[in-house]
Amino acid sequence: MADTVSRILNFKKAERPLALLSAVYFFCILCGYFFLRPVRDAMGVARGMGELRWLFVGTAVVSLLFVLAFGGLVARTNRRRFIPIAYLFVIGCLIVFSGMLIADGAAGGGLIGTDTETPVARYVGYIFFVWLSTVNLFVTSVFWAFMVDIFDMRQGKRMFAFIGIGGTLGALVGGSATAVISGMTDSVYLPAGLMLTGAAFFGMAIAVMLTLDRLALGSEHSRLTGDEAAIQGHQGASEREAAGQANIGGTFLDGAKAVVASPYLLGIGAYIVLMAISNTLIYFTQANIILDNTDTFSQRVTGFAQFDALAQGATLFVQIFVTTHVIKRIGVGWTLVILPIVTMAGFAVLSAWTVFGVMAVFQAVHRATRYAVARPARETLFSVVSTSEKYKAKPFVDVFLYRGGDVAGVGVDGMFAAMGLTLAWVAAAIVPVAGVWAMLCLALGRAQQAKDAARVSTRPL
Repeated sequence: MADTVSRILNFKKAERPLALLSAVYFFCILCGYFFLRPVRDAMGVARGMGELRWLFVGTAVVSLLFVLAFGGLVARTNRRRFIPIAYLFVIGCLIVFSGMLIADGAAGGGLIGTDTETPVARYVGYIFFVWLSTVNLFVTSVFWAFMVDIFDMRQGKRMFAFIGIGGTLGALVGGSATAVISGMTDSVYLPAGLMLTGAAFFGMAIAVMLTLDRLALGSEHSRLTGDEAAIQGHQGASEREAAGQANIGGTFLDGAKAVVASPYLLGIGAYIVLMAISNTLIYFTQANIILDNTDTFSQRVTGFAQFDALAQGATLFVQIFVTTHVIKRIGVGWTLVILPIVTMAGFAVLSAWTVFGVMAVFQAVHRATRYAVARPARETLFSVVSTSEKYKAKPFVDVFLYRGGDVAGVGVDGMFAAMGLTLAWVAAAIVPVAGVWAMLCLALGRAQQAKDAARVSTRPL
């Protein structure tokens, strides 16, 4: 049975322990995050769409500070230290946020956006929205950087879809549980309880990550073992483990410098920006619909959680039956092209039928394509760059440039709103953007192949 499952999910029998532990690691991260995401979204729309736009701008600024600070941490430590430190920081912040909300609720305060809202609840809501909007990209970026450290490009094409299934199951569990819990209570302590639950899953992620790191350093099917053995003369497992604990070095600005200096990383950054613009336009459309159809904080949490659960269900279906083979068969470039096509088609349909049901389906299909198809292919792009670029330049691209794309999307949404234009105009504007986006995808696929061929040819014999 296990061998059959391995064949269906497209990884080798000997790779199974690494693949399963990686999937469990991703499960813990996304399960924890999806207990928090609906709370963030409900806090973001509680005081109207105008303030939500400013929160997006603030997130872009804070994300740059986060990325630079993490670059400094990476330069002075190794992955066995900086990844747990990053998750411990997340846990500590969640404990502080929940403690403030619990104390405010005990003193008679209410939730953000309600009649009994206090300044404490309001500012915790603002800060939590900006903080989580930065942290969510940050923790997933670090996760995938670790994955492309463990698996090479060919393994990534086969295995990243399966690893993504672990994350999708975590998101589905977290989102569904949040929808059920928020539907049962409108307590002032609801956000704090969900925050503490998310913190517990991030704690489990630390334990799984450290176990996976030890396993990868001792496995012949790990890129860590292969690369370090080739470079260091086929050392023993204990020596390889010591090498894996070496500091990465450099400075906190190396990530930004690497992106500016590399046409390949700039191309990935442009892809991220275009994707972020489309995601932001979809998010604001969804937020408007939920805001118009709900009255209380718990109803908004439930609405966002239901959208998340539907999207994760669609993502899981695509990952199991489509993605495990599509990247290997059609290549990274053409796989990436699928998302621009779905975005263009979805906006065209939504412009004709702007209703809750159509928005739910479009959002589910778009996110399924983004997470189940485009994300695994996108992450393989980083399998041909250096370790320093994975942990410094990659967060700069995934976090800061993504949030910069969000700000651009906010500007586009605000411009259309100020001009009183309909979704039909948005759909028309998406068409040429999607065309450029698709050509960029094909160029990135070709560049990845060229960099991998150059990397193999220069590897020590």
